[in-house]
Amino acid sequence: MAGLIRREDIDEVRARTDIKEIVDGYVTLKSAGIGSWKGLCPFHDERTPSFHVRPQTGTYHCFGCDESGDAIAFLMNMDHTTFAETVEKLAARIGYELHYEQGSGPRKEEVGRRQRLLDAHKVAAEFFQRNLYTRQAAPAQQFLGERGFDGEAARRYGVGYAPRGWDHLLKHLRERGFTDQELKLTGMFSEGNRGLYDRFRGRLVWPIRAVAGEVIGFGARKLDDDDQGPKYLNTPETALYKKSQVLYGIDLAKREIAKQRRVVVVEGYTDVMACHLAGVTTAVATCGTAFGPEHIKIVRRFLSDSGGGGEVVFTFDGDAAGQKAALRAFEEDQRFVAQTYVAVEPHGMDPCDLRLARGDAAVADLVDSRRPLFEFAIRATLKNYDLDTIEGRIRAMRACAPIVARIRDRSLRPAYARQLAGWLGLEPAEVQRAVDGAGRGGTQERPAPRAPEARQGPPPVELPDPREPVARMEREALETVVQCPDLMLEDHWEEFSLSAFRYPVHGAVHDAVLAARAQLRDGGASVPGGQVWVDAVRGHLPDPLHGYLAELAVTPLPATTQQQLERYTADILTRLFELQINRRKSDRLAELQRTDPGARRERYEQLQRELLELEMQRRRLRQD
Repeated sequence: MAGLIRREDIDEVRARTDIKEIVDGYVTLKSAGIGSWKGLCPFHDERTPSFHVRPQTGTYHCFGCDESGDAIAFLMNMDHTTFAETVEKLAARIGYELHYEQGSGPRKEEVGRRQRLLDAHKVAAEFFQRNLYTRQAAPAQQFLGERGFDGEAARRYGVGYAPRGWDHLLKHLRERGFTDQELKLTGMFSEGNRGLYDRFRGRLVWPIRAVAGEVIGFGARKLDDDDQGPKYLNTPETALYKKSQVLYGIDLAKREIAKQRRVVVVEGYTDVMACHLAGVTTAVATCGTAFGPEHIKIVRRFLSDSGGGGEVVFTFDGDAAGQKAALRAFEEDQRFVAQTYVAVEPHGMDPCDLRLARGDAAVADLVDSRRPLFEFAIRATLKNYDLDTIEGRIRAMRACAPIVARIRDRSLRPAYARQLAGWLGLEPAEVQRAVDGAGRGGTQERPAPRAPEARQGPPPVELPDPREPVARMEREALETVVQCPDLMLEDHWEEFSLSAFRYPVHGAVHDAVLAARAQLRDGGASVPGGQVWVDAVRGHLPDPLHGYLAELAVTPLPATTQQQLERYTADILTRLFELQINRRKSDRLAELQRTDPGARRERYEQLQRELLELEMQRRRLRQD
């Protein structure tokens, strides 16, 4: 058994190791004065850099969490290796031969487990790469070629091929001195009744590397229809590979991420390749899991996400799954100081397909067309509601208000509240109140399926605030109709029947009034007033609203003569009908703002015509 590493060798390795070069592999450092560097601490979550490195003394210290040490301590904490394994790794890095207290160095089986696993992965990656250029790998070569990747691209990203058969890689690694016990720990093999066999067979293979560049796992795509496995098969969780802590392409993108202060998150290996080849060199991808808190910690260190100004751009497919992924990413948005954006190709193409169809420039243009993630979240939420109904728009407002309230840049909230009001056709003040309420901890509307929202069952008994102008005007109009149906002209009834009341209680009374009129009318005769009329309306209202109807029937109207009553009735109905016209205009204008004139030109022009006609109706109403 190998002895302890000699103390003088440890001191020599420590002295020869540049701690800044080691830390640079994990943290973006910026100058903090002569001989000092700083960055975001990798050992705790922070927004302001408090992690300092002094190469002259070979030490680091975090003033936030008090972690400190030398290069050996840093790597032990980052890579979870033992002291001896870390010293051996650093010695190999600088080409220094270690000596041990009890004579010779460790035998193969005594080398640190982590380094042995890394060595096995390195050998496997080279094995896969060589096999990509064999005749058997023709399907893999065809797959790459059809997606616009040549041999140089394959070599740059280490793409390889796992040959068909049960033990090609197994035999190769055994011949290189790796034991079956070691191979079990790599995740590259499965185990059956007859022992180990290759996990990846007949597949295109990508090496997945850690931040420092070591291969720690593989992702493999099936090529043959007779392959019964999943489309993508990744390395399972191992001592090296934790999918929630791995970003494919981070080893190649890290320096550009730090330089550009932007990271582009895509969905797959080929998307990363396509982005990098198209000049978007900050692209990374998760490996079979959603972008989560551990990924954010990795990204933030390279963005130097402390003073703002950085960007995280997510690219998602335009389908339902892509929208769900974007909304999930928005839930993590508060962990960033950097601004978060989303870029979605209108026709649903991912970066790889886009590059193939339209060239490199189209990929860069896609990223440049990014829009704030919270704006995407608002639009995605709106799709869950029927915006053609008042109820649907109110519910959509309640669902979107918390999103606007969560926008980190407070100066943007009023502008997006106004934008949301335009999309919904509601008053900006009303939307702003909803946003303010959500910011104080108001309840959030649950998304509902997009469907017409007909009233079902008795409406809620909760009455609207009479101080609210629309609520007050709607109530006054109903008071008039309930108390003076005989003053309603035929064209008044026609316009009244088309009116859509904002508040459910008023909408229920409106429906009951129309049902009672249909019941009592005999041919073209007018509706009888008085108790017969009120009883008929009551008969079409649910019991909980009978008391409210009684209020409407007895509230004094502001008139003392018949002439004043007729003038008041005409005035209040004119106000109601004008409100309805303005509401329809707001509906059309909101839809116009949501309509792409390029994609739906006919509907866009129709909305413009309807807006003109509604304005003419409003003017005629005023003239009358």
